[in-house]
Amino acid sequence: MYNASEQFTEFNQANVSNAVKLASFSIENAEKLVSLNINAAKLAIAQAVEGAQAAASVKDVQELLSLRAKLAEVGVQSATGYSRTLYELSTEAQAGFSALAEETWNAYTKSVASWVEKASQAAPAGSDVAVNALKSTFAASTAAFDQFQKATKQVVDFADASVRAATATATKAAANATKTKRA
Repeated sequence: MYNASEQFTEFNQANVSNAVKLASFSIENAEKLVSLNINAAKLAIAQAVEGAQAAASVKDVQELLSLRAKLAEVGVQSATGYSRTLYELSTEAQAGFSALAEETWNAYTKSVASWVEKASQAAPAGSDVAVNALKSTFAASTAAFDQFQKATKQVVDFADASVRAATATATKAAANATKTKRA
């Protein structure tokens, strides 16, 4: 016998579970971001103190120019490292959110497919056309979403590769620029 209230209860329990997973994952990623920013602030303060102490001990212009180049290189390295770590954290979070969304979607489609199947079995005689239309519509919407999901993944992968290539190029350019300034 078809019991709609049981299915709605299961569906609601799954939604609560997914909401808890999403909240936990969001908090976990927020903690990582806060930790990164605190560490970056500590590093910036330490570098500022070190730079100020080094500047205070400068004895001539040549030493000052050398110190300036060294501090610029350290600053570029710090900024690049921060940016890289921030990008990795955001990529990791995006992948986690995508996996959670995909898991949720798969569970949802299974639940709805089960509901459609049970409802069609309990449908009154002569409603075959309506049941088949419902099944067809559900199958088409699921297929369309799957195609959209695949296309989105390809765009994200392409963007990720582009950003990684640009970061590598920028890092090399910054390293070359500081080497050129020293020479």
